[in-house]
Amino acid sequence: MALALMFLPKIACRSPSDSENIARPFVIHHKYHQSGDVLIAGILSQIFIFAEKITYKKHPSEELENDMINFLARWTFLAAMEVLSTWDKLVPNYKCDTKNKPVAVIGGPNSDVCLFMAGILSIYKFPQITYGSAPLMDEKNQAAFVYRMFPKVVHQYMGILHLMLHFQWSWTGVLYLADNHGERFVHTVLPMFSQRGICFDFIEQLTQMTFFSEMETMRAGLLETAYLVKRSTVNTVIVHGEIQTILTLRLLVEILEYHGDSRISKIWIMTAQMDFTSLLFQRTGGLSFIHGALSISVHTEEISGFHSFLKNRKPNSDPQDGFLKDFWQQAFLCLFPNSSLDDHSETKCTGEEKLETLPVSVFELNMTSHSYSIYNAVYAVAHALHDMSSSVFKHRTDRGKQNLRKLQSWQLHHFLENVSFNNTAGERVSFNDNRDLATGFDVINWVTFNNESFLRVKVGRVDPQIFPNIRFTIHDNAIVWPSRFNQESPSSLCNDNCYPGYSKQRVEGRPFCCYDCIPCPEGKISNERDMDDCFQCPEDHYPNKFKDFCNPKSPTFLTFEEALGTSLASSALFLFCVTAGVLGIFIRHRDTPIVKANNRNLTYTLLLSLLLSFLCALLFIGQPQKVTCLFRQTAFGIIFSVAVSSVLAKTIIVILAFQTTKPVSRLRKWLGKRTAASIILFCLLIQVTICTVWLATFPPFPDFDVNSMAEEVILECNEGSVSMFYCVLGFMSFLSICTFTSAFFARKLPDSFNEAKFITFSMLVFCSVWISFVPTYLSTKGKYTVAVEIFSILASSTGLLGFIFFPKCYIIVMKPDMNIRKQLINRKL
Repeated sequence: MALALMFLPKIACRSPSDSENIARPFVIHHKYHQSGDVLIAGILSQIFIFAEKITYKKHPSEELENDMINFLARWTFLAAMEVLSTWDKLVPNYKCDTKNKPVAVIGGPNSDVCLFMAGILSIYKFPQITYGSAPLMDEKNQAAFVYRMFPKVVHQYMGILHLMLHFQWSWTGVLYLADNHGERFVHTVLPMFSQRGICFDFIEQLTQMTFFSEMETMRAGLLETAYLVKRSTVNTVIVHGEIQTILTLRLLVEILEYHGDSRISKIWIMTAQMDFTSLLFQRTGGLSFIHGALSISVHTEEISGFHSFLKNRKPNSDPQDGFLKDFWQQAFLCLFPNSSLDDHSETKCTGEEKLETLPVSVFELNMTSHSYSIYNAVYAVAHALHDMSSSVFKHRTDRGKQNLRKLQSWQLHHFLENVSFNNTAGERVSFNDNRDLATGFDVINWVTFNNESFLRVKVGRVDPQIFPNIRFTIHDNAIVWPSRFNQESPSSLCNDNCYPGYSKQRVEGRPFCCYDCIPCPEGKISNERDMDDCFQCPEDHYPNKFKDFCNPKSPTFLTFEEALGTSLASSALFLFCVTAGVLGIFIRHRDTPIVKANNRNLTYTLLLSLLLSFLCALLFIGQPQKVTCLFRQTAFGIIFSVAVSSVLAKTIIVILAFQTTKPVSRLRKWLGKRTAASIILFCLLIQVTICTVWLATFPPFPDFDVNSMAEEVILECNEGSVSMFYCVLGFMSFLSICTFTSAFFARKLPDSFNEAKFITFSMLVFCSVWISFVPTYLSTKGKYTVAVEIFSILASSTGLLGFIFFPKCYIIVMKPDMNIRKQLINRKL
């Protein structure tokens, strides 16, 4: 079976001569046909045109030929009917040649070509394989017969989105053609970008090329867009268009230079439908406008032998191939003999010119994505035909060939839908359920050079996965950026990033990705850029001074090694020694009148409790442990209760002693050791009961406080039941008030046997210390809270020791002559 190709038309623009048939003003000037058992037709748009506006100065049929839109539609419709007719005899619905029978049509690269082509061919259920832009079609009547050599378009948009997110380009602009694809991109795809944190400074419709006579209007619109893009602070611009949009982009970039301004320099992000197009008037133009651009492209592989194929192509190899001759003349700027073009050129084409000598801007020897798609499309049809012939005919006979010619083109659909093969590059070619090519996209970096050549460098890949997920890979180091970025990875932000230690704050009236940066409040941090809000550090950490990192809090407690702990411990031991010395003096002079006066046992009990109170202060220094936490507050409460109750007993004994001097006093029987012991034991019993209930219900325990101090974790003794702690203090306060009151009323009794005045002063100091203790205790934090309690213990104990015992010690040691009964009696008299 011979498989041949036919191509029509090469779209060209010309004015029909008066001799042409008015009934059929449109003639396909370039078409190529090669006979075979079955044919694959191609309807391809080859060049870009400008057309004159209709002026009605000529016959309408002549002016309509120059209408750009009608031009494309009418030529495409005509080419589609040629496929359905006998070759070179346009009789729609009639084909007398059963041998040269097209079975499929390859169309592109514009969406309009594919759409107009489908308007005719889909009526006959004719298989159509499109490449480049895929138009929006009616699914039932048109799209069901169209196969796209283009992956699922949503994967392309996801690839662009991942590219933007990868480089954190959250501030961008959009240029688009006002066609169905462009409108759908703006209204359906861009909201998806916004949901992922990308916002747009502008979304601008590109001025389309329409009529040559409207060039000034087009230029003004293009200039306005150019100034808009140049003024924008975005560094990236997404360009959504088709193959001819590259020309509009070039004019947009360069138009400002003609008005005395610098050209636009942005990172252009182009869709796969766009490609570099070589136009004759662009031949001498530079290519730097596209340097550093990124584009999505249908995945391609290198085809072995393609370079050799191109090098061997000569314009004289096939006289019927008018395409190649026209290309040759335009590419090499020469003319063949008897050419219909301008014959004033002095350069004649020999046909031996070499394609590899052409600039890349004129002709690329490498296979582009569009060429690769056409290559795969041809092989897809060939494999489908092979599968169809294999299923119908088991043996290749001449009769089989005749029967193959009788097959209808619609019978090929089943085999095209299920075609699957490896091309010569080893890549799998097949269609998905929606008749899209089952492949991915490449990310292309455009690199231009001073010799007007360029490279398409693959720097990434977009592989389809289960929708909406894709696998996106990019090689940052392989990308060449536009010159103004000095090969540094550029940013495209509405404003500078909010660095760690700051958070974003929305700016009223601006897009959501435009924001101010405000410092984190006290106690909060942000450890990443552009955080919406600052957050608290973990409980055992605290913010550093830059508020961008959480430092672990260091444990803290009152230690013996630090100056404060050492001074308090030294003071406690010193006072302990002083108290022990006082006790020794009193024991040594226990038989002297001043010691015997007012109950020696109470004196010893008070001094012993003061000794223990000074030692009790040491329990508060050092790392809190289970045992020390259990006993530090209870020991303090019990010892001080004994001390205060001893002072109370002393005061009561003084009062009773003077009351018993009255005749017939009934209080004489209460004057004795049993009364003092009863007072102390009663008070002790109450405090012990309170402490026992405390320890039995909710005892103190080692704990840590992470909230009170900003940079430290306080190791402390949790009081357990705070109410029981204040009950202990409350009972001590009650005893202190009773003692102070009784001493105050007894202060004017005769001095010789009266120490109530000293007790009054000592209790005044004692009460003052503990009254000031409460607010100070509640207002301090950490180890200083413990230090306040230790100081209160030492100060109040020292007050009792100093005011009660130092005057007596002075007499005992310094004035022994006053420590005799006779002297005391004389003082009384």
